[in-house]
This record gives sequence, structure tokens and C-alpha cells, in this order.
Amino acid sequence: MCCIYRDLGKEFGQWLDWVLEEAEVYDYGRYPAKGMGVWLPYGFKIRRNVVELLRSLLDSTGHEEILLPLLIPENILAKESEHVKGFENEVYWVTHGGLQPLDVKLALRPTSETPLSYMESYWVKSYKQLPKKYYQVVSIFRYETKATRAMLRVREVTTFKEAHTLHEDFTDAERQVREAIDIYRRFFDELGIPYLVSKRPEWDKFAGAIYTIAFDAMMPDGKMLQIGTVHNLGQNFTKAFEVWIQKKDQSIDYAWQTSYGISERVIATLLAVHGDKKGLVLPFRVAPIQVVVIPIPAGGDNVKKYVVNEAIKLGECLKKAGLREYVDLRDDITPGEKFNIWELRGVPLRIEIGPREVKEGHVTVFRRDLRAREKVPREELVDRLKGLGEAIDNNLKNRAWGAFRERILRTNNVQLARKHLRGGGVVEMPWCGKPECAEKLAEVLNADVLGTPLDPYEVPANEKCPLCGHKAVAYLRLANKY
Repeated sequence: MCCIYRDLGKEFGQWLDWVLEEAEVYDYGRYPAKGMGVWLPYGFKIRRNVVELLRSLLDSTGHEEILLPLLIPENILAKESEHVKGFENEVYWVTHGGLQPLDVKLALRPTSETPLSYMESYWVKSYKQLPKKYYQVVSIFRYETKATRAMLRVREVTTFKEAHTLHEDFTDAERQVREAIDIYRRFFDELGIPYLVSKRPEWDKFAGAIYTIAFDAMMPDGKMLQIGTVHNLGQNFTKAFEVWIQKKDQSIDYAWQTSYGISERVIATLLAVHGDKKGLVLPFRVAPIQVVVIPIPAGGDNVKKYVVNEAIKLGECLKKAGLREYVDLRDDITPGEKFNIWELRGVPLRIEIGPREVKEGHVTVFRRDLRAREKVPREELVDRLKGLGEAIDNNLKNRAWGAFRERILRTNNVQLARKHLRGGGVVEMPWCGKPECAEKLAEVLNADVLGTPLDPYEVPANEKCPLCGHKAVAYLRLANKY
């Protein structure tokens, strides 16, 4: 089984830069504002397909799409003190309109809990209107001071899906947290992305939340990347913005909120966990081009023309069948060069058609994930391609999960944990529950705390914290993070 963590490994950073540029996905580093990149046409189509998948999941669960303003007045952002403190070092400020200083500074949206809560104080008055489930897909801006990386750590997050929900009570907010987690599980499963779901420690929760649940994925270098978060916000924002509702029992109380978001880190992860040294390997589900048709003309001009015409007809047939296809008719490069280009771009299926295929009534189909060919009769082609598409997605998912699980180690041995982390991966260690032991363990292992499993594993009665020796109450996940 191919293991991406061994295939790319320490070369992952260079590989990502190379593939984003050569496959014409995302131009990063040349735009004259640090931490900001440009989506190129091919990459934007990947982005669009991924976003539409998420939209379909949200829409089918009663979420409604909105669009809030980009600018947030300073007095609104500062309403919830813990929240603004969490973002005070990351906010971009607009201070002038032309040459005129503004009376109130305006923040470029770092996230939207505050402005939406402000608006909800006007919109929602009764339990009869609840639950409310809003979402938007927008850019957010955070002044990232660490070393920026294409898609992974940027200052303009261009694909920020943030959902915000409003509820009558804590119980319904908790139900919504579980629904959000289920939506994200389905989303990442559709993309074949392996993940861990962890409850973040108190010191690493979202600013203004009661608690935070995070989805983490592993990059080929063994480091973990946060790719999604779900927050129970309690009544912190609704109290700050006086979002009062009348409850079923006729009492008046503040509403309860949740929020959950993802970014283009998901797309970076999609590319990373399935890619190989030849380039991208895209799931059939979201590939901009699912099938590329490459004519291989040989012989005289009449034969070449006939083969090209057959390739065009084939493309029309595939398009009519609902497949995203492209017929590569360029005559200034060889078929072999075309093979390399479309493998670099990760097209799941390639059809090769030459004089022999036309004569014998079949085509040669190449699978990008397995790098394997097979002959398929023309009359069976559409059904076979759709079947292969499903097989590719299942294979990519199973392959990625298999490689991911190899890199997770549960142990109470500090030396073994340290050795494992040096090779990249995750360790799960018994923990007494005390923050000081978690912080010390992270220091000893030179790692970061991810948190505890969302659905806790049973801890054996004799398991003890490796630092203080007290009875363990949970397993603590640690890894090196981006």
C-alpha cells in the first residue's frame, strides 16, 4: 500500500509549492501583499466543487446562506471582551476613508460572531423562530505573524465557511454541536480525508466559547493541521449583544449559540493526502475534469483525422452522460507529454484512443490512483467510467485512512512517544486531567497538545499519568502542529 507519509515525507513543503504552481492551482508568494495568494482557474474549479459539496450538506440540514459585511466597527468587535482579546493581535484595521480619518475604526472581518449577534438582536425574539442556522463562504483576514505558507497559514483566508446557529437552550445547542460534527465527518469522508476529532484543552479553545471541538488531519511530513472547528458559544455573545428571546415557558432569557468553520486548509489537505511524486491525485467526486480523452493519431493524415473525430465524438458522449470531460486536441505536444500534464493535474481517468482502439471498438482507460490501464468496450464505457470513479474515491479514502492509522501510537512510555513523534505522527498518552501535566508532557515531548478524543476511549483502571503517577482519566493527544 502506498503511504503518503513515506512517499513525500520531509519533501512535502517543496512538493506543495511545486504542485500548486505546476498544476496551476494557486499562485502564492508573487502577489505583493504577504500571506495572500491567487486562485488560478483550475484550482478555483477544485475549490468550487469542494465548496458546493459542503453547501449541499449544509442546505440539506436546514442551514441558510447569508452574506455579512466585510467591515466590523471597533465598538461591535469589542463587545465580547474574551473574544476581542483572542484576536487583538491579528486584526487588520481600516482607519481612513480616503484622506479622512474615520470616527470609528473598522476591522476587516476576522470572524463573524460579533456582527451576526448584533443583527440577531433585531431579527430573533421568540423560540418559535428557533433554531436559526446561518452560514456564509467569505474571506476573512488575520494578521498572521508566523511564517506564512500557501493555503496552510495565510493572512487572507479566501475560503472561510462559517456557520452560526441560535437556540432556545443549552440542550439544543449541544444537539447542534453534534449535528455540526456529523456534517463535517460526512464532508471529510466524501473527500477521503482522514481526521481525528478532539476536544481542545481549555487554554486552546476559541476565544469566547465554552469549549471547542477540532478536526485535525495529518500532512505527509507527519505534522497535524487543524482543518475544522466546532464551538459551543453558550450565551457569551448573546449576553453581550442582548439577544433576548421568549422561551416556551414564557420566560425571557438570552439565546444560546454555536459556530463552526473550515477554510482552504481543507483543499490543501485534499491535495496533500492523495498526491504523489508525479503530482495531484484528485477524487472523482470533486475533480474539475473527471475524464480526459487523448487521441493518439498514427499513420497517414486520413487516419489521424479519423482518430481525432472519434475522440471528439467520445467526448460529446461522455458530456451527455453527465461526466466532466476534456478532449485534448493540442497538436504541438506529444501524447506522452499530455499524459504527464494530466497526471500532474490529478485527473482521475484518462482515455487513450488510437487507430487500433477505433478498429477494435474499445478504448484504453488509465486510472490515476493505481497507475493502471484496462481495455473497455465502447458500448460499456460510460457505465464503466462511473463505476471506476466510485472505485477511485473508495480506494483513495481507504488508502489514506490506512496510512493515517499507521502514524497513531497509544503508549504510556515517554521515550517511545518521543521517538514516534520524531518520525511524525500522533501519540495518545494516559493523562490525569491536570493542565500542568499536559503542558509539561508537551514540553518533554517537544510537541503540541491536540486535546482529548471527542468520544473518550475507556482508560484501563491501572493506567497512570506518566508524569505525576496519578490515575489517568483520559488519553491526551499530542503531535507537532502547523
